[in-house]
Amino acid sequence: MVRWITCGAFAVCLAAVAAAANQQPTVFRGTGEAVRVFVTVTDGDGRLVTALTQKEFEVRDEGKPQPITLFDNSPQPIRLVVMLDVSGSMEGNLPLLRAGTDQLFARLRPDDLVRVGSFGREVAISPTFTRDVSELRAALPKTIAPDAPTPLWRALDEALDVFAKDEADARPVILVLSDGKDSGIFEFSLNKQPVSQAEIIDRARNESVMIYAIGMRSRGRQRMPPGAGAGGLQGMMMADMPDPGLARVAQETGGGYTEIRAGQDLAAAFARVADELHSQYLIGFAPPSRDGKRHDIEVRLAQRGLTARARKSYIAPKN
Repeated sequence: MVRWITCGAFAVCLAAVAAAANQQPTVFRGTGEAVRVFVTVTDGDGRLVTALTQKEFEVRDEGKPQPITLFDNSPQPIRLVVMLDVSGSMEGNLPLLRAGTDQLFARLRPDDLVRVGSFGREVAISPTFTRDVSELRAALPKTIAPDAPTPLWRALDEALDVFAKDEADARPVILVLSDGKDSGIFEFSLNKQPVSQAEIIDRARNESVMIYAIGMRSRGRQRMPPGAGAGGLQGMMMADMPDPGLARVAQETGGGYTEIRAGQDLAAAFARVADELHSQYLIGFAPPSRDGKRHDIEVRLAQRGLTARARKSYIAPKN
């Protein structure tokens, strides 16, 4: 026996379905192996744009458009390693650093997990991923040695090691805060193997790790030597600037870069990173060639005036 639904009841059903759809994030998952790409979309004023649909995205592999087989704009859980510069030049920034990380921790979602690390005389990373804010705060640096160097690239290299040992199926992200230039030459003089910026970029791209970076001006206790002149002043001003390679690392891995200037809010920068990580689109496509080689990729948007930021390459699987 066939039971017919009246037009009125059918309309009610459709309305209920539509309401439910509006409350749920858009998720489209195809079959097969997919190259996963996380995309941040901003408008002309830098505001996050979070309500686009799959048809508004195009992804290209070596310049050729690829069918999107995976699309999800719901918040994705993250495995985050926060690396904090505790070199001597950061001595005056320690209170700002601790206050800023509080804003980051406050925005963690229940399925996010974090480890806290620091780099100065040594590189140290807390032993386990956790969501416990009190445990994360306890891992924050409490003092800074005034003569500590800045092993920036070695610190990122050791942060990448954390994900190599982590078996969780979650998105790996590194957030690094630094105010100085890498002291690789100093490390070499201490018989420690320096790591280059190029090595960090290659490794992060190959292992699909997104790196965010916050650069800030030094607030240490250094003073300009008497009689240094204009050249000495210019040198000291440049020495106070963060490593220019930070922005390149973030760009190449799909993360973001923010530079904090005098009077700007470090806590707001940390909060922005957390909000952005929870407002990204996940798109995926089947690799067109399983050649084991590096492929350049580009994400484009149909809507003008918007900017898409994502990783720029991936390593194709090999048969």
